[in-house]
Amino acid sequence: MSTLTVRLPDDKHNRLKALAAYKKISLNKLIEEISTQAIAEFDTEVRFRAMAATGDPEKGLELLDKLDSHFSS
Repeated sequence: MSTLTVRLPDDKHNRLKALAAYKKISLNKLIEEISTQAIAEFDTEVRFRAMAATGDPEKGLELLDKLDSHFSS
């Protein structure tokens, strides 16, 4: 496991500590959860872009139309 030193403004550090306390987890665990979420979002975007680059635009638009009709009902 690695150690990481991060410099934050005091007010942001205090807010993160308050959030960790609210969630009843350590500040370290909170930062670990936040970083996991950021990595998952990044991986999802990379995968989406890779699939979009090789996909069929017409088929994609058809799928979006289906989603629109489903959620607008």
